[in-house]
Amino acid sequence: MRRLKRGAKPVTNFVKNLSALSDWYSIYTSAIAFIIYMNAVWHGWAIPMFLFLAILRLSLNYLIARGWRIQWSIVPEVSEPVEPPKEDLTVSEKFQLVLDVAQKAQNLFGKMADILEKIKNLFMWVQPEITQKLYIVLWAAFIASCFLPYRIIGLAMGLYAGIKFFLIDFIFKRCPRLRAKYDTPYIIWTSLPTDPQLKERSNATVSRRASLYYGYPKSWMLQTAASRSYVGSNAPAGINKDEDTSRFHTTKRGNFHEVFNLSENERPLAVCENGWRCCLINRDRKMPTDYIRNGILYVTENYLCFESSKSGSSKRNKVIKLTDITDIQKYKVLSVLPGSGMGIAVSTPSTQKPLVFGAMVHRDEAFETIFNQYVKITSASSNSES
Repeated sequence: MRRLKRGAKPVTNFVKNLSALSDWYSIYTSAIAFIIYMNAVWHGWAIPMFLFLAILRLSLNYLIARGWRIQWSIVPEVSEPVEPPKEDLTVSEKFQLVLDVAQKAQNLFGKMADILEKIKNLFMWVQPEITQKLYIVLWAAFIASCFLPYRIIGLAMGLYAGIKFFLIDFIFKRCPRLRAKYDTPYIIWTSLPTDPQLKERSNATVSRRASLYYGYPKSWMLQTAASRSYVGSNAPAGINKDEDTSRFHTTKRGNFHEVFNLSENERPLAVCENGWRCCLINRDRKMPTDYIRNGILYVTENYLCFESSKSGSSKRNKVIKLTDITDIQKYKVLSVLPGSGMGIAVSTPSTQKPLVFGAMVHRDEAFETIFNQYVKITSASSNSES
């Protein structure tokens, strides 16, 4: 991370100087740069001007490398204190150092991924109303390039770039409301979604459909339940009523229905007969022994069952009726770690904070199974009430 920061320092300084010119940090410097640029564009000297600036920058770098002290920067550079490397670090300090570096790397790659994903979504018509504007501009530029001389096109583009960079951007930065309303490139860029934002929108839609329909009309409830019942029909079904109910599913502690005090026909679905290993995090409890428990999670036709792995009373087990669930979402226990997490958060009326089933290796499989069975049960209960 230090090497990357040192290597990117010339680029960041260049961007800071350009931003200072656009913000008119130094009025005289920005005014002189504006006059020189517009005059060069008007007379067709824009390319020679940029080449001369590149030669001048290399010449200054040569003098600096020979020992000359030359500072050619609009924004004064602030020297950051260099911390001496620590040789003897404790385990906690090393762990904190790993987390800090991981978080910085995650933020850096996250910003790069946001830019690439926005560009990809712009060209892939993810939001047609935005890509349509680019499509029209490209057609207009193509037609203009076919009929207008290149000198006129270059002059128009150069003048627009200068006015946009030195004047329009300065006004928009001073008036954010005008920028949010009239700055078309800024509006298009901020409106473009990234892939995580698209995923969050789809998850939010699914979560709204999965929530209990309190306060909504009965017709809306039936329509939503019917639209989701097809998804629920693909989930593994529970025990068939025609099967021999004398064959009980057993766990390490005994018969399944006896461990959780359920009816005899309740047994895990076929996809989770062995359950999913996880830890139950009950954030309503204060004692460490009650706050987190290791165990196995099962889902039956009507219940979500957690069997604690610690020997003792069956009170440490947890049984949640699927129809009592108010919300179910994928959950990330530690936000500093990369990835989408390994937990499932379940909200019920009896808990102030959602119950979290964390450290699940097969989290996505468990979530899909629980969610589909939940939708199937709630749809069936809605139909029976109607």
